[in-house]
Amino acid sequence: MSWPPVDLARSTVVPIIAVNDIEICYEDFGPDRAPTALLVMGMGAQMTVWPTGFVSALLERGFRVIRFDNRDSGLSTKSVGDPPDVGAITAAAVAGEPVDAPYTLSTMAADAVGILDHFGIDQAHIVGQSFGGMIAQVVALEHRDRVLSLTSIFSMTGDPEVFQPTPEALETMFAPEPESKAEAIAQSVAGSRVTHGSLFDEAEVTAVAIESYERGRHPLGSAFQTAAMAATGDRTERLRSLDVPTLVVHGREDPLIPLACGEHTAATIPGADLVVFGGMGHDIPKLHWPALADAIYNIAVRGEDR
Repeated sequence: MSWPPVDLARSTVVPIIAVNDIEICYEDFGPDRAPTALLVMGMGAQMTVWPTGFVSALLERGFRVIRFDNRDSGLSTKSVGDPPDVGAITAAAVAGEPVDAPYTLSTMAADAVGILDHFGIDQAHIVGQSFGGMIAQVVALEHRDRVLSLTSIFSMTGDPEVFQPTPEALETMFAPEPESKAEAIAQSVAGSRVTHGSLFDEAEVTAVAIESYERGRHPLGSAFQTAAMAATGDRTERLRSLDVPTLVVHGREDPLIPLACGEHTAATIPGADLVVFGGMGHDIPKLHWPALADAIYNIAVRGEDR
């Protein structure tokens, strides 16, 4: 089955809203009265990395879909000042020491809720991938009354003992800063080739890399977001008491946030469903858009029925 492409005509005028004393860039698709799926993007990535075909699949299933640039990414507000020292932050986090950060995942979760407030949406289905899955988890933990269901895609609870990426995948996160557009795009594609599993689509990845570079590349943003993640710490014990219909999605071939992280997340959150896709790494390949949209719809129905 195929779905009509998302109409991105509105993207020519950048939609910006004021949230928590910053500006957030967003896109809103579908009927206002439909159940809302709020899509939360991963570290350093822009909202446009959510595949438009996947967004279309959610629209076809009756959702209103809102996606947005997190603070320090895309066209949303960028933090001022020097970025945090990622090496020092990582060392402190591994040692169990407190991390000083300009903001935390709680701040970013409040940003997401602020978007719902702006649109007058009382409750929504929160869908996050990778770092965005961590933000989505915190939304569910700290704003339970606003969450109908939670979908955590190739993410984790923050338990450092479970997070064991391959050395090759970890290297993609610390690649040297490229000197030109061509180098930046080539580096992005090369990194995706490592992390995306056997369903890697070079043409699709290249198109996304070009769009991201031209739209709003902000390489310093990842350092601020890394600090937010490290300062928030391990959410495992808090998630053990989470009472939200939850779907955990993971790729069997994810080398960056390995399958064990998804399995651990599903085992931690009471009653969570786990869906594992073969051939999928740290991305959402086209082959799995229909099944993923179906799974999100099914958990959403459970949330709407509560």
